[in-house]
Amino acid sequence: MVTEFNTAFSINGLPVAYADLSEVAYSLVKEGEPFEREIGDFLLDWISESEYILQRTSGSTGSPKDVYLSKKAMVKSALLTGDFLALGEGTRALLCLPVSSIAGKMMLVRALSLGWALTLVAPDRNPLWSVTGNIDFVAMVPMQLKASLKELDRVRMVLVGGAPVSKDLREALSGRKTIVYESYGMSETASHIALRKLNPPVEGDSSGGVSAFQALPGITLEQDKNNCLVVHAPFISKEAIQTNDLVSMPDAHSFHWLGRADHVVNSGGVKLIPETLEAQLEPVLKGRFFLTGIPDAELGEKLVLIAEGKADEGLLAKVQDSGVLEKYEVPKAVYFLDAFKEGKSGKILRAEIKRELFKSE
Repeated sequence: MVTEFNTAFSINGLPVAYADLSEVAYSLVKEGEPFEREIGDFLLDWISESEYILQRTSGSTGSPKDVYLSKKAMVKSALLTGDFLALGEGTRALLCLPVSSIAGKMMLVRALSLGWALTLVAPDRNPLWSVTGNIDFVAMVPMQLKASLKELDRVRMVLVGGAPVSKDLREALSGRKTIVYESYGMSETASHIALRKLNPPVEGDSSGGVSAFQALPGITLEQDKNNCLVVHAPFISKEAIQTNDLVSMPDAHSFHWLGRADHVVNSGGVKLIPETLEAQLEPVLKGRFFLTGIPDAELGEKLVLIAEGKADEGLLAKVQDSGVLEKYEVPKAVYFLDAFKEGKSGKILRAEIKRELFKSE
């Protein structure tokens, strides 16, 4: 069952008709590399009679679970993205994400539905090194984008998501001709439902030089009583989609992401949002770090900083002396780890790190 197919679709320079999809898929499964076999399996699922695609969530913010996505909803999402970014027939696109992820699946759905000329490469850290010529559009995770900066001028537009984009990476994009959008979404929403432009940055914006996320056409947003984002996307779900993301909202179609509600630290009755404080500390601290709360007899929870790399006895004093945080926002202690555990997209696995670091406390 295919709800939309554009006859301009091609793979690795070879036109592919709808009638040829099964043959191409079987060829990838039987003769391809592991990443190509995943693509072949998905294509077979896509042309099957089932109305749904099974997707496993990443588990980065909770236990992984299976969700069933309507093929019609996935096509609608693909068409919205194509319209929003003006990516029509003949777009030279690169698939460099694993198709086990919703982001990888949606790159294929966009190519099939919009008639893109799709090039397949392994989902390596630097996927551009093996690709010749110019590219109109590619979706990447932040670590891929960072590793691809030297080759980026060959790309007209990048969609980056799957993990937070650091201030350093945003600054590295400044002045480049490549247009970069950051995505907001999840498996349950068939990839992104909102985008914000990172390059060029928006001057005077309170979010640190980037614009608010803008909802795709047909999607409306609201906050619940706890200031968490609620998504109304009728083509995906008849019911409102409740998130655990704390946001501020200029209007019903845009928002600034503040952090996760389940990360909030209630320290002595003061609610601290780690991600918001981390953004303020980015200019002060080098390397990767995050803030979290641990039990405290006096405060209930106390805010602590966990940093990646060699121990630095002066780090806490550096934070205190920087003046970027209020006194009550300064972490009470610092812990160091040689290396952070991370997901496939490069997202830091906060809960797992915290659980392992403090399991004896």
